[in-house]
Amino acid sequence: MRTATYFFIFLNLSLALFEEPAMYPLPFLATSVLEVLCLLVFLGRLTHFAKVTLHNVFWKDTKNICIMVAILLSLTDLAIYGVLRLYDVRSIRWSRIVRPIFLINFAESRQIRRAFRSIRNTLPEITYVFLLFMFSLLMFSLMALKLFGERNLQTAEGLPYFRNYLETVFDLYVLVTTANSPDVMMPAFDFSSWYVLFFIAFIIVNTYIFMSLFLAVVYNNYKKHLKVLPGGACD
Repeated sequence: MRTATYFFIFLNLSLALFEEPAMYPLPFLATSVLEVLCLLVFLGRLTHFAKVTLHNVFWKDTKNICIMVAILLSLTDLAIYGVLRLYDVRSIRWSRIVRPIFLINFAESRQIRRAFRSIRNTLPEITYVFLLFMFSLLMFSLMALKLFGERNLQTAEGLPYFRNYLETVFDLYVLVTTANSPDVMMPAFDFSSWYVLFFIAFIIVNTYIFMSLFLAVVYNNYKKHLKVLPGGACD
């Protein structure tokens, strides 16, 4: 039963690869039949839980409620999407976002659920570091706007260089990952080689210091919330 449950959960999550818009599109009828089959299996598994569990215990378990709600939402969305297709009305399958609920809330997914709970408990504690990082990014973006925005510089594509604050924030955010390095700094460097000091300071503060600090806080807090029994098994 555990293997079958995991198989249909994997099949249900994999449907996103074949539903419009998709990498390998399949006819709507094929994907809808597979989804209904998965939902019927989940409903059967839930019914089995209800048969072997006390009535009061079953209905007090939020995991079972989440699964039932996810099944209902998926079927409703599928029906609405199918009707709209008959009338050539373009719509979006919004119920895709609830599919991971099946992976988390079934009894067989105990380890995944505990990992998810540890991540959820870690998020509030890393908020302060994230806010400090965003503050640093916004301040550097403001300095970049003041340094380069009034010099009428252009990128290699002929676009305005650091003249819009939101675009500046996005470009520097990408620079934290070094994905647009050194392209993002070349217009300023061509204007004056001294401007490279600004980007060096930005990379040192945000990429090397803040990202390392962020990773350390995430790791330490996640490890704190992830309880481990003797022998290395998760509690």
